[in-house]
Amino acid sequence: MLTPFLFPLFVFALATTSIGGVMLAVFYPRVGKANAYRRRFERLADNTVAKKAQARDEEGRDRRRSVERTLREMEKKQKADARKSARPSLAGRLRQAGLGWPRQAYLLVCLGAAMATGALMLLLGLGALPALGFAVAGGLLLPHLYVNAKRKARLKRFGAEFPNAVDVIVRGLKSGLPMTDCLRAIAADAEEPVKGEFVTIAQDQTLGIPVDEAVLRMCERIPMPEARFFAIVIGIQARTGGSLSEALGNLSKVLRERKKMKGKIKAMSAEAKSSAGIIGALPFFVAGAVYLTSPDYMTLLFTTLTGKIVLAGCAVWMGIGILVMRKMINFDF
Repeated sequence: MLTPFLFPLFVFALATTSIGGVMLAVFYPRVGKANAYRRRFERLADNTVAKKAQARDEEGRDRRRSVERTLREMEKKQKADARKSARPSLAGRLRQAGLGWPRQAYLLVCLGAAMATGALMLLLGLGALPALGFAVAGGLLLPHLYVNAKRKARLKRFGAEFPNAVDVIVRGLKSGLPMTDCLRAIAADAEEPVKGEFVTIAQDQTLGIPVDEAVLRMCERIPMPEARFFAIVIGIQARTGGSLSEALGNLSKVLRERKKMKGKIKAMSAEAKSSAGIIGALPFFVAGAVYLTSPDYMTLLFTTLTGKIVLAGCAVWMGIGILVMRKMINFDF
């Protein structure tokens, strides 16, 4: 038997359960149908998101494959260009040195150097045959060394000015200018030899050559890593797309870090170079001082067979020591 206090609670619970059951029976089909629609929409949304993610992944894989293929092609082409630039022709060396000499002018310079060297040797009292040998050596070596010195100096100036040109391109692209206008701005306002090379690139574009091919031609004229890096960035962007300003900005940072590294290497190797110069020059100073104080003692090295053999051996060992020290203080990176 229920007490008077529990009976109302029992009635209230039964009434609540009955009303809940009736409402569930009335509204459950609609709620279940809505849940089914919701589950179907969720499955469709999940499939759409998965397809989009798969499409993005596939696009990323295609882009990576395209970049890898482009890099392989450019690496093969640049290896072929590197083999050519390792032994450039006379016209190529003159072009890289910034000398507008034709082949005939270079041959005339060689002839003039040979005649000047031969005349100098005759004035110094040498015979005709030794003077002829010195004339041939001077005619072959002096113009060659002059062209090499001009070539190295021009490439050094290009490497120092090229990061500034890349920065100009980056600022121009970020401000909305097209690539061709940026290249023309460098061709108009940059310092030599960067200005001359970009003038050539602008002229190639005027003739209808694409930008990537025109820049790639610059690598043949300027056989430097900086020019090759620039050509690789432009070539990849032309074939695969992407943010050119960001890529060139990263390239500018790399070039400036390389420049800083060169400065650090030069500072760190300055002591070794000074020591090598002192060690290499010390025997000559000592020999000169001994010759001034005791000439008879030193003339034995030049008048006797044993002395000549000793001088030849000393020259060989000095040369080996100089080459070893040069190898120790030269860094390639």
